[in-house]
Amino acid sequence: MTDLTASGSPSPLWLQGRSRPVQLAAVALGTLFLAISSQIAVPMVPVPVTMQTFAVTLVGAIFGWRMGALTVLAWLAEAMIGLPVLAGGASGMAPFVGPTAGYLLAFPLMAAGVGVCAERGWLARHWVLAFTAMLAANLFALVLGTAWLAGILGLKKAIAVGATPFLVGAVLKSALAAALVTAGDHFVRARRG
Repeated sequence: MTDLTASGSPSPLWLQGRSRPVQLAAVALGTLFLAISSQIAVPMVPVPVTMQTFAVTLVGAIFGWRMGALTVLAWLAEAMIGLPVLAGGASGMAPFVGPTAGYLLAFPLMAAGVGVCAERGWLARHWVLAFTAMLAANLFALVLGTAWLAGILGLKKAIAVGATPFLVGAVLKSALAAALVTAGDHFVRARRG
């Protein structure tokens, strides 16, 4: 199913070139994946970490930058209209104007950034490049989220509660996402012979 670029590197699903029904099905499945991942909490000290950003980076890597960002925007729209798809079942407008707004704003940009890297063939074959892209996306979300939070709590407290507790989780989720992307590439290559 994965197309090959001229260099022989697997590319994302290239959904933007597929039929509308395929694109709509992919977006629906992607938003479901994002919603489920948002409810998975990994117990960490002092703050549990959800798998939201893990799912956002994978959607970008698999769907490409346009469809990845569009899928994340659709998921955020589901939250805005009241579906409990965000972490802890959050929904409505409150998450978009409260302390989490900066993180939510970062999500479509994360998916787009990782998608660009995937479309250029930087992720599939090289775990280090995949990990770097995933980690950069996670750190971007932490920076943007913390910047927004600083307007509410002040910079020092925002860093203490909005960034520092999530650094280990960002590294672990980036490593897992990179491993899945490169393993998927090896699996596709093995099946193609």
